[in-house]
Amino acid sequence: MLSKSRVAPELDLLILSFPMHFTWEFLQAPLFRNMRDATHMDGIKICLQATLGDMVIALIAFWVASFFTGTRHWAALPNRWATAAWLSTGLAITVALEFYSTEVAGRWAYDASMPRLPVIGTGLSPLLQWIIVPMLVLWYLRRLSARTA
Repeated sequence: MLSKSRVAPELDLLILSFPMHFTWEFLQAPLFRNMRDATHMDGIKICLQATLGDMVIALIAFWVASFFTGTRHWAALPNRWATAAWLSTGLAITVALEFYSTEVAGRWAYDASMPRLPVIGTGLSPLLQWIIVPMLVLWYLRRLSARTA
């Protein structure tokens, strides 16, 4: 009988990713100007919306890596190409969304305390989020698949 992680690796991905991204969103909140004056409930709503967006990015990046590896179960034994595809897709989407949201749509703004990359101006915290959280999730997914094998 197949375990749920073998049937639906995306579900495992989302279950593992959600608390990590949600926590990261709260921790980086002081680095965004619009969060200074937000009420408690508004802050939670903003962080929840951002986390749901992170879930979409995680799924898209996962599916890109799945396309390149030819299997949705690549996280059980990730190789450097699958990991690179996953991370680079997540980073590319993040840079594009951060640019659009801060420079074009004005959906949010960085606080002066947000370290920013030269030239492109993307905040360092959202970029680190798309390196650290996916690597932790990948580590957990690999451990999970080893337990269910």
